[in-house]
Amino acid sequence: MLKRLFFLLPLAVLAACTTSPLGRSQLQLFSDTDLSQMGLAAYDDIRKKQPTDANPAANAYVRCVADAITAVLPGNGQSWQVTLFRDDSANAFALPGGKIGVNSGLLKVATNQDQLATVVGHEVAHVLARHSGERLSNQAVVDTGLQAAQAISGSMSPAKQQLMGLLGVGAQVGVLLPFSRTQESEADLLGLDLMARAGFDPRQSVALWQNMERASGGGPPAFLSTHPSPGGRIEALQNRLPQALELYQQARAQGRKPACRAP
Repeated sequence: MLKRLFFLLPLAVLAACTTSPLGRSQLQLFSDTDLSQMGLAAYDDIRKKQPTDANPAANAYVRCVADAITAVLPGNGQSWQVTLFRDDSANAFALPGGKIGVNSGLLKVATNQDQLATVVGHEVAHVLARHSGERLSNQAVVDTGLQAAQAISGSMSPAKQQLMGLLGVGAQVGVLLPFSRTQESEADLLGLDLMARAGFDPRQSVALWQNMERASGGGPPAFLSTHPSPGGRIEALQNRLPQALELYQQARAQGRKPACRAP
């Protein structure tokens, strides 16, 4: 199988150029089915290793926000599973296959439903834009063998750690392979649109990233370590706010008015 992929890879690269939701060219060598299978396996692995938070109110709150976001995804027909992990870091992730993880520490930094929706929208936007598939595809070209794609099963080998990191959950397994700044900026803007379409106030996105910066104690927190600079990201969000506010007003007029109660 790997030998065949090695010989076919140059042709596959030429045939696998796609466009992101914001019009950027991407290399996508993996199908949605492939990505979903890898995402589901990674999620199961995280669930086995990471303790979950059993607080009913906190779980209901996180699910309320996530459900509102995923309900407005294009072609929505996939059910999403949401897990609240007991972890003090202000972090979250979303994986292909309909999986969302939120750390309990994020609820101390995202102080209302709109701010939490900013982060969830951002992470779901990574999935919507197929950023994991893009990173896996780029890595596959470097490896010329797609070895990482077969590493999801078994023990936590270096290859499996690499794959988990490429999918976007490296922090949970000791390896952090961050999304590129281009992908992060794209997820910021797509996430802003998603939260607005769901009826969350997009103006709170600026406050959320300011909270994140303050929570870091002066240095970039793990969640922001490879993201655009705080000033640059806030400027980009503010530039897109007029469009997002129109989406927000339309959503409210259509009855999308989330009322997710923080614990």
